[in-house]
Amino acid sequence: MTMNSSGEAHLSPPQSAPSGGRINGWLLLFPVLLILGSGWIWWHRAPAVEEDGIGAAEPAISHPAPDFTLATLDGGTFSLSEQAGTPIVLNFWATWCTPCRRELPALQAAAERWQGKVLVIGVDQAEDPETVQRYADELGLTFPIPLDASMAVADRYNVRGLPTTFFIDGDGVIQGIWIGEMNSVTLAENVVKIIR
Repeated sequence: MTMNSSGEAHLSPPQSAPSGGRINGWLLLFPVLLILGSGWIWWHRAPAVEEDGIGAAEPAISHPAPDFTLATLDGGTFSLSEQAGTPIVLNFWATWCTPCRRELPALQAAAERWQGKVLVIGVDQAEDPETVQRYADELGLTFPIPLDASMAVADRYNVRGLPTTFFIDGDGVIQGIWIGEMNSVTLAENVVKIIR
């Protein structure tokens, strides 16, 4: 109610409601945000786990190790699936990798120590066989060395740095992953996990 100059009271017009466009904008934005948020949660969800507690083959702990077949340094082939029942230490390395060079003697010692119980595999990354053979001879490496010339297996295992080692039990399930150089103690601790 307002008073005019003559003192008469008049009812004032009602105040305008907030802009309908602003409210409608928020009402439209809310479902969009809800859909985007749901999509983000779905995309970043945990990997599916099968009834037996083991997920699909992927490079992750408690998942089956992805199978691969590669030519080996000695002229044969290595297939992971053919090693069923045998625990595997799967190491990705290269001769130019300084931490790999320091780690390889420990891997050779492990291959000798656990011979018949664990198979050590050293997957070389994109090097010519002559370079790898010279280096293997120099270090006295006797474990199988598959040659990942195109690095397709490293990509499948999501290897982002060298050395990277996967510890795979006799059922073909990854029980441990170590990124970076290992010493003999770290190696032994992880091998124990796969031979139980």
